[in-house]
Amino acid sequence: MTLGVALIIERWPLLEPFEIARETIRDLPLLHLTLTDAEGRQGRAEAAGVDYEGETPERMAATIRAVAPGLYADLDYDALATLLPAGGARNAIDCALWDLRAKQTGVCAWKAAGLPQLHPLTTAFTLGLGTTDEVRRRARAAKDMPLIKLKVDHTRHIDFVRIVRDELSASRIVVDANESWTPSLLESLCPALLAEGVELIEQPLPRGGDEALEAMVLPIPIAADESCTDRTSLAALVSRYRAVNIKLDKCGGLTEALALARAARTLGLDVMVGNMCGTSLGMAPAFLVAQLARWVDLDGPLLQHSDRPQAMAYGAGLVYPPESKLWG
Repeated sequence: MTLGVALIIERWPLLEPFEIARETIRDLPLLHLTLTDAEGRQGRAEAAGVDYEGETPERMAATIRAVAPGLYADLDYDALATLLPAGGARNAIDCALWDLRAKQTGVCAWKAAGLPQLHPLTTAFTLGLGTTDEVRRRARAAKDMPLIKLKVDHTRHIDFVRIVRDELSASRIVVDANESWTPSLLESLCPALLAEGVELIEQPLPRGGDEALEAMVLPIPIAADESCTDRTSLAALVSRYRAVNIKLDKCGGLTEALALARAARTLGLDVMVGNMCGTSLGMAPAFLVAQLARWVDLDGPLLQHSDRPQAMAYGAGLVYPPESKLWG
């Protein structure tokens, strides 16, 4: 018997406009999925999709409706992967299936995933682009955050890093250029970034143009974000990057994300777990993968006005395991 499928398109207002190198968003569109089995048990998940791939909640919803007749409670990952490619629609289905099976079996998702007892993690807190005054204000407001992720672009970079370092002398700093730099800019900025204690640079060069990294010897690790999708992308990344940023919307769900994290570590790549923004329902399955990560960026709910019921707890830069009533 096929599962019942219920889809809701939502919009979650952000606390303030969030600017990165390629766009500014003021609220977050999400797709909420509920799968219901014959006994009325439900599995829930959300997906933000991959916006730079053209994914929207409406398109993801249409994709899920098209495959709904093939969604069974015992659908395994290989079968799901034949129905849908990596992306937000598969992420929503995969994570909802994990939640449903936890409700059906009484076995928590982290146990089913073969993970040890979940423990709290230090999460990055992201500062978006803006004016000099805005970045300084946000940095001051983040005085309790031990790990800062700073968005930069091709003109706003080292000066913003210095502002953050001036305001947050003890915080660790990661910068994310979202594909906006050139190879020469990257090489020229690295010494100054290193001097300010930057410990990771995310996706400085455009995907498809990052082969230049193969010839560079850089003092700061570079992480692939847009260039890292699922396990099929790893072979091209090993000679260019020292870390990968895994996001469930990109790779197509928790199942692939866990496999991707383990495969990356086997290849000697460090792991970062990120998000496309979202509520605690989106952070919860990613939190399982984050148990395998060196860097964790699961601050989506901290950027929004509100969150789900039974929301995940955040405090002093830590994010705590989700309650089973929320997910898993």
